[in-house]
Amino acid sequence: MTKILLIEDEEAIRENILDLLDAEDFETFAAPNGNIGISLATEKLPDLIICDVMMPEVDGHDVLKTLRSNPRTATIPFIFLTARADKVDLRQGMELGADDYLTKPCTPDELMRAIAIRLEKKALLHQETQQKLDELRSSISYSIPHELRTPLNGILGFTELILLAGEDMEKSEILEMVEHINTSGKRLYRLIVNFLLYAELELARTKPERIAQLQNQKTFSVKDLITDKLLQQAQEAAREADLQLNLSDAQLAISGNYLQKLVEELVDNAWKFSPPGKAVLVSSKVENDSFILEVKDKGRGMKPEEIDKIGSYMQFDRKLYEQQGTGLGLAIAQRLADLHRGKLILESIPQQGTTVRVMLPLA
Repeated sequence: MTKILLIEDEEAIRENILDLLDAEDFETFAAPNGNIGISLATEKLPDLIICDVMMPEVDGHDVLKTLRSNPRTATIPFIFLTARADKVDLRQGMELGADDYLTKPCTPDELMRAIAIRLEKKALLHQETQQKLDELRSSISYSIPHELRTPLNGILGFTELILLAGEDMEKSEILEMVEHINTSGKRLYRLIVNFLLYAELELARTKPERIAQLQNQKTFSVKDLITDKLLQQAQEAAREADLQLNLSDAQLAISGNYLQKLVEELVDNAWKFSPPGKAVLVSSKVENDSFILEVKDKGRGMKPEEIDKIGSYMQFDRKLYEQQGTGLGLAIAQRLADLHRGKLILESIPQQGTTVRVMLPLA
């Protein structure tokens, strides 16, 4: 049964609305003031809240502000009832996150229509969220087991060979196997680092003090920092000939480690989805107090609907293309940009290539 909380200090109006809602088979809770309304909302977690604006002590705006600041109640649809209909009052409520505004006295049809619209919108949002979760689970089921098993199989397989037949092997054979073990170990290590980093960045988004700390970091001579990182990365990937650099220098409001991580993930993604022999251009410039970094590849590209779904653990066409990775790279880059007051824009044309542009504030 759908639960509705009514917060109204005038008893006659409160009883009339409750009678109407009860007749429509809603489960109702009522509060005569803002303080009790906040407590009931937190305790009962209703599907929708109807709240008067003009109340003594804690008015409707304060109720909405409090509920929107609590993760448990932040997304509950909220309808204001008010005897005032001026634009300033309406605008203040909408800026705080109200979903609708009804002027008292309103007709039963107006109230029921407003409730139906908000509940329908909530149901659609829930359906969309569920669909995204299903897609996420599907992506995880393909990427995570593969990414964990592949390096572990390499490590276990070669170590077992060495243990079983190492005495009969040539030194060169053993060294070759050890090299494969080392490569698999590094791949597994990076996978774990990325999981932990993404969790750390997601947690940082909920802590203003951590965000302020990140934004107070500074990096000087970013050109040298980026160049050193990409040359090392290109060498490890055997893609030195594919890397093209055209970088400008700047001083940025981001730590050197996070800047290198952001660039590393963007370039790794470009190499992952473009074959050897195809150039990856990394360029940068300073424009309008922003540092603009661009990574451009000539790989298989992405469809518009795939760009809209960029997020953690999300990969596309994994059944069609054999590829490494969990889909975390772009999500990490996007989180790093967001947390540092920056922006990430992705443009792509299927079968032609992808361009990722990151804008970061100057120090």
